[in-house]
Amino acid sequence: MHTITIILSVLIILEFLYIFVLETFMTASEKTSKTFDIPVEELSSPRLNVSLKNQGVYNLCIAGLIAVGLVTDSASLIVGALTMIIVVAAYGSMTVKPNIILKQGGLAIITLIVFLLIEIPTL
Repeated sequence: MHTITIILSVLIILEFLYIFVLETFMTASEKTSKTFDIPVEELSSPRLNVSLKNQGVYNLCIAGLIAVGLVTDSASLIVGALTMIIVVAAYGSMTVKPNIILKQGGLAIITLIVFLLIEIPTL
C-alpha cells in the first residue's frame, strides 16, 4: 500500500478514535458540547447520553475496520469503510447540519479519491 494512503487512513483512524472518546467517555463535557454544537445540559440527558455512547461505539468499529484493512492490506475493506463514512456523513448533512459532510466525511472523501487514484490501478 502506498505511504500516502496509509497516512490518510491512519489519520481517519485517529479521527474516529477521538470521536469515540468524546461520545463515550466525555459525553457531557464542554469539548463534546462544542464539537457537536449541543448544550452540555442536553448532553447530560440520559437518553441522549446513551445514544451518543452507542454512536461512539460505531465510530470505534469504523476505526477498527480501517485498521484491519491496513493490517491485512485489504483494499475492499478500506474502500467499504470509507464509503460507509461518506454515506453516513452525507445523511448527516441532509438531516442535521450541512457542514457534517466536510467535518465527518471530508478526510474520508479525500482518502477515497487518493486511494482510487493510487491503489486501485496497481491491483
